[in-house]
Amino acid sequence: MENIDQFYPQLSGITPEAKADLGKAIKTFTAKKGQFLLKKGTVCQHLYFINQGLCKTFFLKGDKPFIMRFFTEDAIFTVLDSFVNQLPSTYSIYALEPTTYTCLSSAALLSLCQKHHCIETFYRKLVSNASINMMKRISELLEDNASERYADFVKEHRELLQRISLGDLASYLGITQVSLSRLRAAR
Repeated sequence: MENIDQFYPQLSGITPEAKADLGKAIKTFTAKKGQFLLKKGTVCQHLYFINQGLCKTFFLKGDKPFIMRFFTEDAIFTVLDSFVNQLPSTYSIYALEPTTYTCLSSAALLSLCQKHHCIETFYRKLVSNASINMMKRISELLEDNASERYADFVKEHRELLQRISLGDLASYLGITQVSLSRLRAAR
């Protein structure tokens, strides 16, 4: 599989046998801009790796979107609670650009974990990092004001400013587009 070497660096200490088995288990797909990789209400069956493109995870409260994260090239992600518990997701994954992504199914991952300790270690690290990232995201939403959240986003994700809409940025920051315009004008 041509993308195994891109997927592989995220794995620490992988054995050649585990790498070969992983290569057999992953599949690569493309999504058009505006296509869902996962819709709310369906069970998240995959780990996703972005080869090229941009996706967001979000949920709707009424008609208002709340964006949790953006994922760009070389990101491995999933909707963790749905993936781990195999329950319907409250989030959707949506392609903001034409996106090429590689998937590893939940069933394949569990099988690889049973067969290869190094894959199990990767999965444990993935879950740990996802938990830490989510705690950071919740903390910034609860503790930081809008100006601080915007400044942090610009500092950490400057490259995304040209790739996402102002509406999506405002949704991610938890503010209105009018408030975002004021923040941008103040800089």
